Amino acid sequence: MTAGTIDIRRAIRREIASIDPFDDIERQCQADVIEWIDSGAEIFRQRKPADPPQHLIAYCVLIDGDYVLLCDHINAQLWLPTGGHVDPGEHPRDTARREAHEELGVDYNSADIGSPAFLSLIDTVGKTAGHTDVCLWYVLPAQREWQLRQDLSEFNAIAWYHRDELPLDRTDAHLQRFRGKFFNTP
Repeated sequence: MTAGTIDIRRAIRREIASIDPFDDIERQCQADVIEWIDSGAEIFRQRKPADPPQHLIAYCVLIDGDYVLLCDHINAQLWLPTGGHVDPGEHPRDTARREAHEELGVDYNSADIGSPAFLSLIDTVGKTAGHTDVCLWYVLPAQREWQLRQDLSEFNAIAWYHRDELPLDRTDAHLQRFRGKFFNTP
């Protein structure tokens, strides 16, 4: 590994270790992900869709008060926060900023993106099923009035959902736990 690779792995490890776990599931996820990083395994996706079979992604959870922006993702066939795969050597915060711009036309600067609010492991479903995403959930301030430019190659639609009306039957299995942590609700 090069010095740059070691530095970014250390930075990502610190990012994950900084998360205050919501529950035992997130606590175990955090321990598993830190062990995975420490193992020296490849953490960045090298080839689509699943090489290596476990890799990092960054969710950009746009929040306006009690509302969450979700996207009807073409490949996953679920309503998900915007986001995407962390490129080799990229910090997940930079991924969050890049994906918000590419998928919605929203520009954030580094100061807008704090530590991840949540961490999860999810086995993918839909058209690219068969691998595990290590998801860092970054909360980004937003306004429902913004004119968003949805990436039609990624999404069928985008919509704001009140935190009590999230489509929990058609979304990431961990969104309900994220909602509980972020909004302090059951």
